[in-house]
Amino acid sequence: MYPFLFRHVLSHMDPEVAHHAAMLVIRILGIPPFSIAARAFTRPDPSLRTHAMGLEFDSPFGVAAGFDKDAVGVAGLYALGFGHVEVGTLTAIPQEGNPKPRLFRLIPDRAVVNRMGFNNRGAEAAVTRLTKLRRRSKRTVIGVNIGKSRVVDVSEATADYVRSATLLAPLADFLVVNVSSPNTPGLRGLQAVETLRPLLEAVRDAAGTTPLLVKIAPDLADDEIDAIARLAVDLGLAGLVATNTTISREGLTTDPEVVEAAGAGGLSGAPLKERAIEVLRRVRAVVPDDFCIIAAGGIETADDVRERLDAGADLTQGYTGFLYRGPLWARQISRGLRRGAGRA
Repeated sequence: MYPFLFRHVLSHMDPEVAHHAAMLVIRILGIPPFSIAARAFTRPDPSLRTHAMGLEFDSPFGVAAGFDKDAVGVAGLYALGFGHVEVGTLTAIPQEGNPKPRLFRLIPDRAVVNRMGFNNRGAEAAVTRLTKLRRRSKRTVIGVNIGKSRVVDVSEATADYVRSATLLAPLADFLVVNVSSPNTPGLRGLQAVETLRPLLEAVRDAAGTTPLLVKIAPDLADDEIDAIARLAVDLGLAGLVATNTTISREGLTTDPEVVEAAGAGGLSGAPLKERAIEVLRRVRAVVPDDFCIIAAGGIETADDVRERLDAGADLTQGYTGFLYRGPLWARQISRGLRRGAGRA
């Protein structure tokens, strides 16, 4: 049913309009009794429960940041069977993001290009929604992804991140520092170790007991990846998210004119898979066993999830696969993981 709907309806809609329409349905699914009925149908098998960062996850597969930027669809996403939801990226100062159009499908590659630019209503507005969520449900594991406000100069980035962390850490099960989006000017420069160290130290102190992770780009050189992983361990962070979107356009099968028309931005989806796995393996090789790695990038099937877990990930996340797989995506992955475990 969903492949037909995507091919004949959704693929002809503006991608951002289609996303907002999907989010409306997801928000409705988060309201009882719809949420109760949906979760009963999608709930992961108990054998998939995963422990990481002192938390229990219903499954190792969750929603990556970027899908629910303002924490408006958490209950609905949980009802659809995801093991956790990472909201954001949230910034201390509300912002509109980049000019539209800013989201593009590369259907032959099962990929997406986005240059959204951290469009969100701000950390303070998210506090209200997250507080309500916490009152309603203790079960849902919620990660919160924070980024630099666009109007804030890079030299003032640390204070900007600390402001968001101070507001949001008490409401998050884990907090992720995003220094790797290609869509905010100057942001990726914060991944340089000499700049990243004081930033992470300050955010770590502001986060208190909330587990803190840092999210990195797949476009870093291998030695830079190693250095950031070692830095995260040295600072006592709980983990690392590998990886964000890529600025590379290598190996795409989509018509080059379509790719060129999409323009700048981060590429996500299937083409990112191989590099994301390489980054995952590099990080795992230099960090302790109890250091949490959340693998993201090119994950679409249960086999993809299993491959990341076998390569050393503790948890996995997806976003672009939602577009190509539809609302039962998490259920499909949970069922596939369960069948795979049965064969093992």
